[in-house]
Amino acid sequence: MSITASHLSQVKPSAVSVITEKSNQLEREGQTIIRLSAGEPDFGTPDHIKMAGIKALAEGKTGYPAVQGVFELREAVCRKLKRDNSLSYTPEEIVIGCGCKQVLFNAMAATLNPGDEVILPTPYWISYPNMVGINRGLPVFAATCQENRFKLTCEDLEQAITPRTRWLFINNPGNPSGAVYSEKELIALAEVLRKHPHVWILCDDIYEFLVYDQARFLTLPQIAPDLKSRTLVVNGVSKAYAMTGWRVGYGAGPKELIKTMFKIQSQSTSGTSSISQWASIEALDGDHSFIEKNIHELKRRRDVVVSLLNQVEGLSCESPEGAFYCYISCKGVIGKKTPKGKTIASDLDFSTFLLEECGVAVVHGEAFGLSPYFRISFATKMELLESGCRKIADACRLLKD
Repeated sequence: MSITASHLSQVKPSAVSVITEKSNQLEREGQTIIRLSAGEPDFGTPDHIKMAGIKALAEGKTGYPAVQGVFELREAVCRKLKRDNSLSYTPEEIVIGCGCKQVLFNAMAATLNPGDEVILPTPYWISYPNMVGINRGLPVFAATCQENRFKLTCEDLEQAITPRTRWLFINNPGNPSGAVYSEKELIALAEVLRKHPHVWILCDDIYEFLVYDQARFLTLPQIAPDLKSRTLVVNGVSKAYAMTGWRVGYGAGPKELIKTMFKIQSQSTSGTSSISQWASIEALDGDHSFIEKNIHELKRRRDVVVSLLNQVEGLSCESPEGAFYCYISCKGVIGKKTPKGKTIASDLDFSTFLLEECGVAVVHGEAFGLSPYFRISFATKMELLESGCRKIADACRLLKD
């Protein structure tokens, strides 16, 4: 008799974690791997934020933090949401977690009854359906398409909603697609949601500041204030502030929801690192000039990757408007054979071929719920991106009809 809970049979480990472990194994065997799989900026945490952490250490702020989050950080989150998003919250409506991932997970644990449905536009971030499944909900996949830049339409949303729908997830800018919703598109989605008051909205805004060209970030309650009472806004310091290892995310929402999420957190991890929280106050309130410099560099990298990969026969790459990923169609290589005679039957086969035969780690599109694609992160050094793209091009030339 298995010790594992039956409802976990459909839950998968994170594909990125699996690819990372496989890459580590190949490196231990002597192979050089170009890692384009992890969503982690390579810029390093800015000095003024690091100094705030050091100051907290020196001042002895090393005890157990408040479970809901250091009050001063929750105040800083309120200031940030008011300043950047025109949203008014009180510290009682804020919860601090061990990264956005915990905030998302706790929201599902706090609200899902067995069989409740959660609408996830595809492609989705890898962990979304598994978070829903672990908490005994049912993910409902609403497919988007490359022609619509991977954005959910109001027609597709209307079709996906049922009486059992509990949540709609909106990841904006999107991972893995880089899609950024315009004000007009958000207004259209809001019109549908007004007709279905039982549906809550989770806005995953972690890539908020990482937008390019003419794209402009807006979060749904910013343009539809009447929906704020059933919206959870999730954000954090990992991406724009290059603080992935500090593990600080936050959720802003109605008091009843935040109180229940606090209760869950109090019985699991308790509060996230006190040092990280004090550093995050400086991140939110301090100098932000470095963000614009980082965006300029990311845009430069994006343009090179898109240009190089669109020259490869069998691949097609949209230029993402936000985040730091390219979601590349590999439809043109499906059905071809590797030099060893293996047929590339899926994007997983293609990604495995790139890793094992060419030493380039990417994430297959199946993990994001939309095939045949693969994701690469351009949040790494230009020389690695150029080398990786050349290796991908060389790998495609090895494939035969």
